[in-house]
Amino acid sequence: MQNSDGPSDTSKAEACRPRGRPRGRPRAFDRDAALAQAMKLFWLKGYEATSIADLTEAMSIGSPSLYAAFGCKEALYVEALRHYERSYEGRVWAGFRAAPTAEGAIAALLFDSAAALTGGVADIPPGCMVTLATVDCEAHRDLGDLVRAARTVTFARLKERLERGVAEGEMPAGADCEGIARFVQTVQTGMSLLARDGTSGSELQVVAALAVAGVKARLALAEPEAG
Repeated sequence: MQNSDGPSDTSKAEACRPRGRPRGRPRAFDRDAALAQAMKLFWLKGYEATSIADLTEAMSIGSPSLYAAFGCKEALYVEALRHYERSYEGRVWAGFRAAPTAEGAIAALLFDSAAALTGGVADIPPGCMVTLATVDCEAHRDLGDLVRAARTVTFARLKERLERGVAEGEMPAGADCEGIARFVQTVQTGMSLLARDGTSGSELQVVAALAVAGVKARLALAEPEAG
């Protein structure tokens, strides 16, 4: 992402500046830092509950600077979602991508989620911003479509990885890839909600372990009978 300096809100600075002091050069606007603050606020409160006043306070800018830099609240939310994906997706998905087997990928996703969603790997709000996103789809149809599309990514990635496991002979041909993918997605979504409510990482690790055991049991049912 390119940095672009937006106009500074200097009204408070001017009001507080001692008389007779020569005017200094205004502080540069750090667009990425402001975007990171907006992302955290949307993450915690959701789109509807976050006001422009909330955003300008968190981002330490005036509303004219916000509009000049990001266009509008809706456009800022889209950028915040993209920033979230770039900055934090790897904390949950890196192990999944690196795992040599489909079962290992599922285990990595769930155990890494238990750590990441509870803030165990960074100073970030609990839960997943995309999972917890709240948007009035009637008033903001495009944003609603964007959030729904982002949520389908988990299912699509899981299903594709499981189908690859079947194709490579790792898993039985009769494995219910779609059902297992939906199950794992549902578990991860529940983990996100529990994390927001204060459930600890260690407690979610137990959930992850039980879910992985459930996937293995489901795959065992798909094994062809001997003889």
